[in-house]
Amino acid sequence: MRITLLHPPHSAIGSRMPRENLPPFGLLCIGGPLIDAGHDVTLLNADPDNLDDLTILKRLKSTRPDAVLIGHSGSSSVHPVVARLVARIRAWLPQVQIIYGGVYPSYHWQQVLDQCPEVDVIVRGEGEATAVSLMSAIAAQHDLRQIPGIALRVAGKPTATRPAPMIKDLDAYRIGWELMDFADHSYWGGKRAVILQFSRGCPHLCTYCGQRGFWTKWRYRDPVKLAAEIAWLHREHGVELINLADENPTSSRRVWTAFLHAMIAENVPVQIIGSTRADDIVRDADLLPLYKQAGVLRVLLGLEGTDEATLEAVKKGGTRAKDQQAIQLLRAHGMIGLCTFAVGFEEETDRDYWRLLKHLLAYDPDQVMSVFATPHRWTPFFDHVKNRIVIEPDMTRWDYKHQVMEVPNVPAWRVFLWVKLIEMCLQLRPKALARVWFHPDPDIRHAMRWYTRMGRRVVIREVWDFIRRSHRPTASVAQVLGEQRLPENALARGG
Repeated sequence: MRITLLHPPHSAIGSRMPRENLPPFGLLCIGGPLIDAGHDVTLLNADPDNLDDLTILKRLKSTRPDAVLIGHSGSSSVHPVVARLVARIRAWLPQVQIIYGGVYPSYHWQQVLDQCPEVDVIVRGEGEATAVSLMSAIAAQHDLRQIPGIALRVAGKPTATRPAPMIKDLDAYRIGWELMDFADHSYWGGKRAVILQFSRGCPHLCTYCGQRGFWTKWRYRDPVKLAAEIAWLHREHGVELINLADENPTSSRRVWTAFLHAMIAENVPVQIIGSTRADDIVRDADLLPLYKQAGVLRVLLGLEGTDEATLEAVKKGGTRAKDQQAIQLLRAHGMIGLCTFAVGFEEETDRDYWRLLKHLLAYDPDQVMSVFATPHRWTPFFDHVKNRIVIEPDMTRWDYKHQVMEVPNVPAWRVFLWVKLIEMCLQLRPKALARVWFHPDPDIRHAMRWYTRMGRRVVIREVWDFIRRSHRPTASVAQVLGEQRLPENALARGG
């Protein structure tokens, strides 16, 4: 079959940074197995150039597809774009099979099939094996109801088949690197870059995160094979930067240590950035020289808050002491600690924001990034906030950089000012500016200057977006998303 993988444009602030765009890793993961199964596969990535609908349709039509597989990394915030596109794809290509996958459609399959009649099939959860089975069944005109891990209409009614088996061996399906042009993707200030995964899932129970429900179990790739693939990407395609798209790659100290040793043995000048928990950094204090030697340059630490009560409420499992210690350890070993702080998990007051600022100043992070708590129906956090009032009904802005729910005790304009004030106080401190301009390590100096330039662009966009939006109360979270929480274990499967 002729298959076109479509990555729609994403309006999120981070996606609109010129020359700072990573490839669509999820679709590449689907593309490799489909190619190996004998299909003619093309990737249409509409995101880097923010293609308009007409251009997407023309390019899509030129590939003469039998099936269009749509996937994206933006979850809720890109779904409205997909809903608009599929109607136009059906008008242009009435005979094409339209298949949709990703986190949002995996959980909202009933709603998507009800509201988007153009979507023929939804792939639920991991797609490598399911996509191959589905395309083979469509080509052979077999009964799709026998394919596990999908949702479709049966007698006009949305119906989910049995869950697909969990992929135990993450190295069994290769990534379709041949579908992309490496020269089209750069990050970190012009460095040739790709996304990779060392692991899938997370063993922790944070209430706002769907990783546990989507992946069901923490699994990891063979450390030596992954290091060899990274080395191949550098030697054959000039890749300089690896962005690990894991929630918690360091969950197993033993396995992570094996990966660090494998990267050191490959001896390639590749920089690695990713995220993990502060607890793991503290646990690995004796391993941090290996982190640095293996190429780890920056670690994102999701603090979610500096108030112990908030950390307890969201079941983060961390402590302020470990958060601060992790930042200090990373700096002491020549790595950057990027700390995210979130607002909106609790019904904060001005006093809470002032306390947040003081705690963050005491943490002394190298880089800081703000996010707004955003509800999803498949997380326990939904039950906690379903009666909160939505002030941003446009779901394309549910990208964690826009405030979507009101904080009852503080008006939206003041929440926004607090967030920007906190960022400014942290980034414009003399010691922070000194790290940007005078850090002795050229790699860190480059990274700090790049982050500062990108931050200026993001702030300008955020201020403009805030001014032009009304932020008027509309309805409750439950009224906007639906009254009932979706089962967090909806994708549970045997294995």
